[in-house]
Formats: sequence, structure tokens, C-alpha cells
Amino acid sequence: MTASPITLTSLADQLTGEVFLPGDPGWDQARTPWNVAVDQHPAAVVLVEGVRDVVATVEAARTLGLRVAVQGTGHNAAPLGANGSLADTILLRTTRLRDVTIDPATGTARAEAGALWGEVTAAAAPHGLAALAGSSPDVGVAGYTLGGGLSWLARAHGLAANHVRAIELVTADGTHRRVDAATDPDLFWALRGGGGNFGVVTAIEFGLLPITDLFAGALLWPVERAAEVVPAWRQWVETVPEEVTSVVRVLNLPPLPLIPEPLRGRSFVAVEAAILLDDAAATGLLTPLRALGPAMDTFHRTPITELAQLHMDPPEPVPAAGDGVLLADLDDAAVRRFVDVTAAEPALLSSELRHLGGALAPGRAAGGAVSGLDARFLLFTVGIAPSPEAGAAVAAAAGRVKGALAPQHAATQFANFRESRCDPAEMYGQALERLRAVRSRIDPEGLFRGHHPVD
Repeated sequence: MTASPITLTSLADQLTGEVFLPGDPGWDQARTPWNVAVDQHPAAVVLVEGVRDVVATVEAARTLGLRVAVQGTGHNAAPLGANGSLADTILLRTTRLRDVTIDPATGTARAEAGALWGEVTAAAAPHGLAALAGSSPDVGVAGYTLGGGLSWLARAHGLAANHVRAIELVTADGTHRRVDAATDPDLFWALRGGGGNFGVVTAIEFGLLPITDLFAGALLWPVERAAEVVPAWRQWVETVPEEVTSVVRVLNLPPLPLIPEPLRGRSFVAVEAAILLDDAAATGLLTPLRALGPAMDTFHRTPITELAQLHMDPPEPVPAAGDGVLLADLDDAAVRRFVDVTAAEPALLSSELRHLGGALAPGRAAGGAVSGLDARFLLFTVGIAPSPEAGAAVAAAAGRVKGALAPQHAATQFANFRESRCDPAEMYGQALERLRAVRSRIDPEGLFRGHHPVD
């Protein structure tokens, strides 16, 4: 190893892709994730073009005594640097691995690690198929799925990770392998929920669903009615079937051009829902909420390709800060605390409660390390953070919202929505020891650095 001539500079000669070092032209763009408020400073950034580039990068890192962190879009980039800088780490970006293929005969998709959910949805829809995609079209397939993957169809169909058929990855020994339930069941189990702790995933194969459209939309009221609407939503979710996945949100929308004009610069309480029922049944279910007289009502029969617009996520990278936590339940007192604390936090763009349960319940599906969520609700808060000072203010506000619901926090947490580091036992619960055993076998030297490590 010490005799090897490889250096970070010479690594570029082995790649089809590019290597960026501090000070290089393009360095800042290469190291910046989708959440541009996260200031990453790795030893190098490698933009890979294919499997050979990944293998070369892994072997170079091992030779140089560096670690490897993998990033696609970088939506959930904050936890990666939570324990310090990335000075001893190569940041391997999979952004250019974008191939998506659909097999309509088997109802499956294969997406390379840099593919976005919007690309998968667009490729699958002409075949009458849908994926358990993220709520934003520019969320990456790999990171989302490896963490579990919570979609608008989740209460009916569970986590995206449960629908994975096979995963292709490069492990610490530089081997590119395809794993499934038959070839390496322990590694296949660990990858589905254990994130990037086990190698560089280069592609994922997963099952699709025969869905072309659904009944979806939002109801919006002035934020002053939150004390009425949020408890009504909480009662309403007790009555809906698993075909309904919904969210209640307190929104403080900035006066920015990317916000639709009727909403720009205003504050609302909103209920969003995706309903896998016919129009008559869906309309009947919405009657109690519509009886509250919303100022806006956008529910309609929605093509699956338009579902990604429901949550109104920003269409381009933004500086943001926030955090999420699973909630074991929500009693009346907790609902009141949520309303009170969010009303006092105008720095937060969105504070939302997602209804879980249904097919997300533990034991409903045989899957990986995260095959269900042992919680009934999920809290997520986020705000725009254009400066470090604004980021600190948003983080503090998010902390106050989380703190107000501390008695409801579930015993385990969920990587996709956790934007801060937590104890691995809190993240993975009873799965932790098995995850550590798989990591010790696959990556005994700890080459790979996961966003939520199992170390």
C-alpha cells in the first residue's frame, strides 16, 4: 500500500469522470449538495461516470487511508458532517449515473444511483406503472430507498425498500456485485434501511405498481384556523382506510417567485392527501374536512406524473435547515402543543405531521433492516437558511417544535427525515447489532462513511 503511486491528483487519470480538489475550478459546485446550506469540505470530490470509476475511487481511498462517503442529490446532507469535517473523506457523487430502464413484462425498474424519482415516474407512467416515489421529483432514488423510502402511497403499499428486488454495489474490496435475497441475504437485508454503510450502490432494481392516477390534492385555510383544523385532521385520520395517506402542515410561505402567486407571502394550515379510491369514495371521505370551509380546494383525479407537485417542494436547490422525528402517537394535548408552538415559529417554512400506520406498521411486510415504522405519525420541520445565522435560528426553532412533542417521540427514528445525528441504537433499534455484524464482514476497516453510521 505504501509503495502505490496513486494520489488524488493521479486518480483523475484512471477515470472517465472527474476529480475535484480544494481550489480547483468547479470545486465549490462539486462539493455543494442540494441543501446548499450544508458546507461540505471533503479531501476530494469524485464525479463518477460508471462502475469502473467507482471501483477505482474505492481502491484509491483504501490505498491512501481515506474514507468514502456517497452522495447523490444531497437532500439529507446535514448528518454527514455532523461529527466534524470530511477532511479524511472522498465525497463520491453519483449524480451522473442516471440510466433508468423499465421492464413492463415483469413490472420492475432498474435505476442507476444518480437517478431522480421524477425520471423514474416519467419512464414508468407510459406503461401504466408507478413507483413508491418521494414527495419531490428531484429526490434521488438511491439515498431515499436505502433509508426506507416514505411515499404518498405508503399507507397502502409500505416502504419503498420493501419493493427492492436487487441492489448493485461496489464493496470495500473493490468488487462490484449484485445482491438479492438469494445471493447474499444478510447484505441485502442490511442495505434496505441501513443506508450507505456497506458500499457504493450503483443501481437498484425494484417492483412497480399498476397505478396510473389517484384522487389527490390539498385543502388550505388561513393559518389562524390551525387550532380548529389540526385537531379535526387528527380525528379524521382515525376514520380513513389504508388507501389514504395524508399530511397536515402549518406553512409560512415567503414572497418568492417559485411560490405560486395565490400562496406567495402568506401563511396557511393545509391538509394534503393522496387517495387510492374512486372519486365518489374519496369525495365522501373528504366531507368532514370540506365542511370546515377551506379557502382553497385542489382535490381532483390526478395523473401519477403530477403527484410530485402535491407537496409543493421547491423545484431547485435551496439553503435549508430542519429536522424530523417519529411520534408514537398524538393525543389532544400534543396536538394543542403542536398548534401553539408552530404559531410562534415564523422562521419555519413548514411544520408537518404525516399520518403513518397501515402497511407501514412493523411486521406487515418482510423486508430489510427498516421494513416498517413503529410509530403512528411523523413530525418534520424545515425553514430557509440563506446564512449561517438564519440556519442557526431555523435549527433552534425546529428544536423547539420537536421539544414540544418530546413526550410523543417514538423509540426509534427514521433516516429519511432525520436531519441531525442521533445514537445508532435510536436510529436502528433491535436491528443495530445485526447491521454491525454485516458491516464488520463487508467493510471490516470502516472505509465507508454513512450519513447515519452504525459504528
